[in-house]
Amino acid sequence: MSSRVQLMMMVVLMMMMAVMMLQIQGVSAEQDSGTVIPAESRPCVDCHAFEFMQRALQDLKKTAFSLDSRTESLVLRAEKKALCDCTPATALH
Repeated sequence: MSSRVQLMMMVVLMMMMAVMMLQIQGVSAEQDSGTVIPAESRPCVDCHAFEFMQRALQDLKKTAFSLDSRTESLVLRAEKKALCDCTPATALH
């Protein structure tokens, strides 16, 4: 690469770093100026995680039951088809 292109890349990189630093400083300033919420009124993160996991487990149980029922019906259909395929039509009369 030419030195001119390298210089342009360095300038662009430095500008991007300057913008990122300004954004980081702005975020920390916003956090400092906010009000502090007392621990008693904050939601319990562990409780929410537990509730989420309970709902996910219930969904998994429903899905497993549904898959189990569908599998059972497919197995019964396959067994019926195999039985019908193996039995000659003359034996049924």
